[in-house]
Amino acid sequence: MEEKQSIFKVFVNGIFRENPVFVLVLGMCPTLAVTTSAINGLGMGLAASFVLICSNLIVSLVRRFIPDKVRIPAFIVVIATFVTIVQFVMKGFFPSLDKALGIFIPLIVVNCIILGRAEAFASKNDPFRAVLDGLGMGIGFTLSLVLIGSIREILGANKLFGYLFFPQEFPPLVFMILPPGGFLTMGLLLMFFNWISHRRAITEAKKQIAAKE
Repeated sequence: MEEKQSIFKVFVNGIFRENPVFVLVLGMCPTLAVTTSAINGLGMGLAASFVLICSNLIVSLVRRFIPDKVRIPAFIVVIATFVTIVQFVMKGFFPSLDKALGIFIPLIVVNCIILGRAEAFASKNDPFRAVLDGLGMGIGFTLSLVLIGSIREILGANKLFGYLFFPQEFPPLVFMILPPGGFLTMGLLLMFFNWISHRRAITEAKKQIAAKE
């Protein structure tokens, strides 16, 4: 039972308690740059998730054979291999999305979320847990980007995934799809999730006090 709970915790950590965007505050460069629309956020999230899951798996499989002195360069080579695959696929099948995401696809190679999970988790755990960690982190990252992109696209362009959201008469707040809108949206969401975390901590503390009494 404890083993199942531990495996479940590995998976959900990246979605909730260790969400890479709203809790760990990692990967801010692509998060703020590409989330001018929900589809951009979804595309970036899925691309990063694929690289994260595959690189975690390979790093976990070869972790015992990589000398400590070259482990970081070795991890980067593994990550770069899967980023190249993603880039070729996007250029071949999703050229418009590839053009919209631009330089941020190849920059996945140095994304601190992916390299950080390879170093902190995949290199210290078995392949199954490494894949679960990558999947959970990938889902958390993707959901975060889609949420930010949706808010900015709805308010800044009156659309969601390219479709009209409010009636045509609704005046869009164009600055929301500009850099200031990205920072504003991110700041408000961070405030909201920190408030939820604070409320949860207070509730847990009250439960512990009540249990002792």
